[in-house]
Amino acid sequence: MPYHLLLPRPLKLAEAAARSARHQAPRHAMWELAQRLDAEIHEPSPEPARGADLLRSRVAPPDSLWTLARRVRAETGPDDAVFCPSEAGGLQFAAVCDQAARARPRLAVFVHNVDRPRARFALKWWRMARSVDLFLACSSVQVQFLRSFLGLPADRARLVWDHTDLRFFSPGPPSPDKRRAVVASVGLEQRDYKTLAAASHDLDVDVRISGYSQDAAAMARTFPDRLPANMSRRFYEWPELVQLYRDADVVVVSCHENRYAAGVQTLMEAMACRRPVIATATRGLAAYLHPSVIAVPPGDAAAMRAAIRGLLADPAAAEARAREGHAHARRTFDMDRYVETIGEALSSLG
Repeated sequence: MPYHLLLPRPLKLAEAAARSARHQAPRHAMWELAQRLDAEIHEPSPEPARGADLLRSRVAPPDSLWTLARRVRAETGPDDAVFCPSEAGGLQFAAVCDQAARARPRLAVFVHNVDRPRARFALKWWRMARSVDLFLACSSVQVQFLRSFLGLPADRARLVWDHTDLRFFSPGPPSPDKRRAVVASVGLEQRDYKTLAAASHDLDVDVRISGYSQDAAAMARTFPDRLPANMSRRFYEWPELVQLYRDADVVVVSCHENRYAAGVQTLMEAMACRRPVIATATRGLAAYLHPSVIAVPPGDAAAMRAAIRGLLADPAAAEARAREGHAHARRTFDMDRYVETIGEALSSLG
């Protein structure tokens, strides 16, 4: 069966693979999957959508994904299988398949956050229960939503554990110039660094955040108006990011409440680097809150502060949690396992 990967944006996977071979970046799961399946990779181009797709792009933007969906649809038939690793691209391709008269390819779509108004409309209006053979998601909340909203059986909406590259994110020694305890946090999506600042502003620690954006509105929701003296944020290159985890005495995943797995990458990377983790107990992260993770309620600075102080005061207990989390990451979050799971799922569509 010929396989096709429809990407939501240009990812330059071959260049990324070359960087990962030099240990300058983690491997990308879509490149590994393409190699496993000998799949053709399709990426969007700046070519604009035409006709009715211009209107559809107001519901499911951008219009370049509609152009991509039309192109791949024209190149595929019932003997092909298409995998969309995001609803961005997946919604467009499913809609195009539903409208087409001739037999469509088999289709699997990995969704991240479809329990929101526009995505709900697209799922129903374009009858995606009929055009998508298999939905996958890394959040149990999203899986349950799809089963309920579209009336799907369990075998057509499945949970797949998210992944990280355990060859790249791995334990190692701290920086030789480290002077005091480090609390690290990574990412911007749904992050709540205001609560982290309130929890740690007067502690004798360096709070280091890897997260930067030009989106002023998002940053205003994410960060306090003024960072505490012990808190810094900047962009970290991949090798620097690994070292940030290795330097961390505690990694905190501080998020606003959400219904998808925002923050899961930081949680997995920290576990892979064998660091103790504190995480906000959001609905989306619930399935990932292994017993080694200290869970705190969203927005609860006092609970977060107590968890940080507790780990710093008891290094032996913190190390035990870190080792338990690392073992769980190796069992559950390995990229090779993820690629094998997706590959088997796509093979089963034939």
